[in-house]
Amino acid sequence: MKKNLQKNLGFAGFILVMILVLVALFAPSTTVESISFTDAVEKIKAGDIQKVAVQGETLKLFEDGGSDSNSEADFTSRKETDSSVVTVLREEGVDTSQVTVDVLEEDESGRIWVNFLTSLIPVMLIIGVLVFFMRQAGSQGNQAMNFGKSRAKVFGGGKEKVTFSDVAGNAESKEELQEVVEFLKFPKKFREVGAKIPKGVLLVGSPGTGKTLMARAVAGEAGVPFFSISGSEFVEMFVGVGASRVRDLFSKATKNAPCIIFIDEIDAVGRRRGSGMGGGHDEREQTLNQILVEMDGFEQGTNVIVIAATNRPDVLDPALLRPGRFDRRVSIPLPDRIDRLAILKVHYKEKPTDSSVKLDELAAKTAGSSGADLMNIANESAILAARRNSKSISNVDVTNAFERVAIGPERKNKIMNEKEKEITAYHEAGHALVGHVLPLSDPIHKVTIIPRGGTGGVTWALPPEDKSYHSINEYKDVLARILGGRVAEKVMYGTDNVTTGAGNDLKKAAQLARDMIVEQGMGEGKRDIVYNPDNNSGLMFDKMVHDRPYSEATAREIDQEVEGLIREAARRAEEVIKANKKYLKDLAERLLDVETVDEKVVKEVFEGSKLPKAATI
Repeated sequence: MKKNLQKNLGFAGFILVMILVLVALFAPSTTVESISFTDAVEKIKAGDIQKVAVQGETLKLFEDGGSDSNSEADFTSRKETDSSVVTVLREEGVDTSQVTVDVLEEDESGRIWVNFLTSLIPVMLIIGVLVFFMRQAGSQGNQAMNFGKSRAKVFGGGKEKVTFSDVAGNAESKEELQEVVEFLKFPKKFREVGAKIPKGVLLVGSPGTGKTLMARAVAGEAGVPFFSISGSEFVEMFVGVGASRVRDLFSKATKNAPCIIFIDEIDAVGRRRGSGMGGGHDEREQTLNQILVEMDGFEQGTNVIVIAATNRPDVLDPALLRPGRFDRRVSIPLPDRIDRLAILKVHYKEKPTDSSVKLDELAAKTAGSSGADLMNIANESAILAARRNSKSISNVDVTNAFERVAIGPERKNKIMNEKEKEITAYHEAGHALVGHVLPLSDPIHKVTIIPRGGTGGVTWALPPEDKSYHSINEYKDVLARILGGRVAEKVMYGTDNVTTGAGNDLKKAAQLARDMIVEQGMGEGKRDIVYNPDNNSGLMFDKMVHDRPYSEATAREIDQEVEGLIREAARRAEEVIKANKKYLKDLAERLLDVETVDEKVVKEVFEGSKLPKAATI
């Protein structure tokens, strides 16, 4: 592209030079005053002109007679074609003996050049246009020839270098990947004891956990080139292009060994084969076959390691995961509290913050957030600070940024009438009351009746600490809290006056109850039995052509179990709200007054609320 730009600039420069030449030729070379022929005659009559030099149609008038024909004239004028200056002067009564008239040969050199360039420039323009189109055609040809070439980006040293110190948290993952660094830096010591260098490392983790950054850090620590490409970049509409790009990529990597090939989102080409879609000539399958062949074709000692990343390891082809291809599987989990604090410190390192910012509190509240989420929170807080023309970020900016990322921005322009605000207040108060009273529900962090995101109001519960496991009773308390809003409407306005405001809550409750039965084996009659409909390849096409892994009778029983869980959760929520109706009204009135209350206010309002015996599990 740079070469084409230089060529085009050169062509434009040539045209500009030709234009300047023409301007120089046609532009007058002197600043001598030009007068009309009538004025010239009058001056000659008056005796102001001593000499007239005639050159073609041009008259040069000299007041002092002029030393020679090449001297600078005082005035210039033009006569009519084929007319004699002497005859005209005599007709005007001029004594021609008083003025010298010299007839000079006309200078044809300038006209020759003008005629030559006038003929040459169109020819040159035509040639230039032809050359331009030929270059364009050539570049298209080059693109066609490069269609099967790899599009991998190469990262090396300098400012692009990333090391493990740039990756906050994930100490266990770094420790596992440190062996890969050792393989690349000191392969000899492993060969001496008969150890083989691993050919592939699969990074598995949720979106935003830093898989790509970790792969670049491995290359930076080892000081080797890093070829980065996405799985989708291999696949084109033409069969064979992806396989050609794979061959080209591995060929380049072998020439630059030791190095790392990083394939992001490998599930784009590495999905399980034999699903029936596209047959054996499917472009994606051809690309996968070529990757398998190239990884098998690595010779020992090439020091090329393939690192791939995915958040869907369940859909990958078994041939990719066997020993000899992706020998290592490194999990990149969501960061825990300590890691979240370290990540936040990295993102706020270059941002000015005041003394009110408490990153440890933010790390505690952001359980379940990925590294990308934390980076987004840091960026949003800086935007909010700039929006209010502040030179530093305050804790209010950080808190608002966290809430914007987690539950969406406030929609203060959405207008609700007084009745809708009252219903929303009781709805959110119902969520908060049930969540506060039930012992295994997460503490209520904030309650608001200001619409946020796609909701009319929000009751936000945050876990006090990171959790890896959840019990059946905990899920049952969560179900009751989710249904607390609908139940509060029912208690306050009657069964027939409930609104559509609980639509999203009912979907969440149904999904959680079904996951408890089907995915976790937490049903009463189906305890410890999992009916996972995803036990095939995880492909959408497989779900379409394979029957679900249980019978109609079992499906009916699962539906009954799901309904039983939801009925039980609604009953428990109703028992809590009826037993603490006074506190429900108190919080609803507070919300109608101030619209938003935090955890401290919720505890104050609900002080004295109790768990009725009928709501215990």
